[in-house]
Amino acid sequence: MLDSLSNIFKITELRNKILYTLMMFAVFRAGIHIPVPGVDASVIESLFTSGNLFGLLDLFAGGALSKFSIFAMSITPYINASIIMQLLQAVVPQFEAWSKDGEEGRKKIAKVTRYGTVVLGFVQAFGMAFALRANSALVNNDILSVFVVAIILTAGTCLLMWIGEQITAYGIGNGISLIIFAGIVARLPDGLQTIYQYIQTGTINMFQAFLFAVIAIAMIAVVVAVTQGQRRIPIQYAKRVVGRKMYGGHSTFLPLKVNQAGVIPIIFASSVLMFPVTIAQFIENDFVHKIADLFTWGTPLQTVLYAILIFIFTYFYTAISINITDMADNMKKYGGFIPGIRAGKPTADYVDNVMTKITLAGAVFLAIVAIIPNFLGTITGVQGVYFGGTALLIVVGVALDTMQQIESLMVTRHYKGFVK
Repeated sequence: MLDSLSNIFKITELRNKILYTLMMFAVFRAGIHIPVPGVDASVIESLFTSGNLFGLLDLFAGGALSKFSIFAMSITPYINASIIMQLLQAVVPQFEAWSKDGEEGRKKIAKVTRYGTVVLGFVQAFGMAFALRANSALVNNDILSVFVVAIILTAGTCLLMWIGEQITAYGIGNGISLIIFAGIVARLPDGLQTIYQYIQTGTINMFQAFLFAVIAIAMIAVVVAVTQGQRRIPIQYAKRVVGRKMYGGHSTFLPLKVNQAGVIPIIFASSVLMFPVTIAQFIENDFVHKIADLFTWGTPLQTVLYAILIFIFTYFYTAISINITDMADNMKKYGGFIPGIRAGKPTADYVDNVMTKITLAGAVFLAIVAIIPNFLGTITGVQGVYFGGTALLIVVGVALDTMQQIESLMVTRHYKGFVK
């Protein structure tokens, strides 16, 4: 293992990519400590002591939200814009044509996604600034201060988007995903320190701390297993003669991932459930606030709806991200077939049936790991420390993807990899 790690730095290209990525991480972490001017930090920090939804958002932002720095919104608007753009590709013919237009089409989609990030980012930033004004968290509670804070937050998100794109182009791995990864990992020492302080003050005992560690390790193992889990459908390609050459005649498989949707359904569900709470901040009405209280993070209604929405969005996103009909047609076009299944529509129906069954397991898995943090504090007594499946899904997924990229660069240069 140590030899494999040392081989990484023997490859000049790979070494430069890793160093560039680390340099961009340093810029990201430095920006987290630059506060937005005109904001009372003491009012902001009081919202992040209960391990609720604000704690989850702060975890993704790497602590930038609790400090209310220029990166307080993190890369969330870009993620939302990317998701919306991906959904539109399934319903808007022009976007669908771009997605099939190779490199030129991807550039057009990326350009629209960037503009969408700016629009969504400003809307979200304005809502946050307006909420700060309502809670007397701004030094000057006038509308001009609201716009200034919104513009600064939007600029911070755009800078993070640029950093992510630079990492993707010149570093290693997917830049946007790595920014979220870095934010989550950077918060782990604070969580460990909090648990240590709980033990020192007698808030929890050693058994509760041990129970928390056991549950955490078990969750990591399950997330890794499900993330890597897949159903392999065998495919046989018939022999065919083109000119004087013979093609086909080999066997392969079609890999269908158990968790095909990744963390997207959780993001969808949390965004939907945040909407009533967000709207209530702009309306001074007791009835509206009572309705919003029902959707407060961790309440029974919110937990049940959260699990149901994750279940629904898992099937929805899987359906739009995999075009089974095109998959079956392409298989038939190149002489491929599933043993015992006729090519064409019967193949599509068979793959769809298999996908529906394994997606059920993926949906149940996502719902469970998403709501576990709501019960973890009650079970172990560790409050104010967010440790949940959402963060684990991101960390495990990004780590595995980045390791696979490093592995491919090492293998192509005749070095032994470290992924087995």
